[in-house]
Amino acid sequence: MDKKKIYDISVPLRPGMPVWPGDPGFKRTLFASFEKVGYDVSMITMGSHTGTHVDAPAHFIEGGATVDALSFDVLVGQAIVFELAVEEEITRSDLEVLDFNDNTRVLFKTRNSSLWELSEFTPDFVSFAPDAAQYLVDKGIKLVGIDYLSVGSFYEGGEYVHRIFLGNGVVVIESINLSDVSPGDYELMCLPLRIIGGEGAPARVLLKEV
Repeated sequence: MDKKKIYDISVPLRPGMPVWPGDPGFKRTLFASFEKVGYDVSMITMGSHTGTHVDAPAHFIEGGATVDALSFDVLVGQAIVFELAVEEEITRSDLEVLDFNDNTRVLFKTRNSSLWELSEFTPDFVSFAPDAAQYLVDKGIKLVGIDYLSVGSFYEGGEYVHRIFLGNGVVVIESINLSDVSPGDYELMCLPLRIIGGEGAPARVLLKEV
């Protein structure tokens, strides 16, 4: 019997959860109810980048691949989790000392994971510097995950970082929570909703011990 632990690193969808300023939040209302018709049906409204989600290249690259076209060969498979004690930006020098061990899927655990305990958006989150993003591209990385709402800074260069990743076909997972996950090797399963033509989509993301 396989007793390897499985971690759900998706953040729970709830009203009032942190979202990127200006983006739609999460709302669930009863469209039909037991009281009125004998069963419940919910109506859900949210942004495509609310909660744990995948950025497809089409998010920033005109004509780029949409989320429904992403390959499971990238979304599912061996991944490595790194924990970095970084206060502001992850830079190239932070990455050059890491042993990627031929992994093409990497997730980064930072102080961001503790921010999910807060209800309000926190602009001072850890993100990637452009030179770090380019380093990962040059390493042949195909999927990158970060434990808050964006791989790029809120203040400056965030769009550029997205363009480096997405312009080179790197799939981005944002808004994961790695609080309970130790650094190391895992099996990743990332399943974004199959939204035709979508530039991104909410996802359920799991890590299984190996």
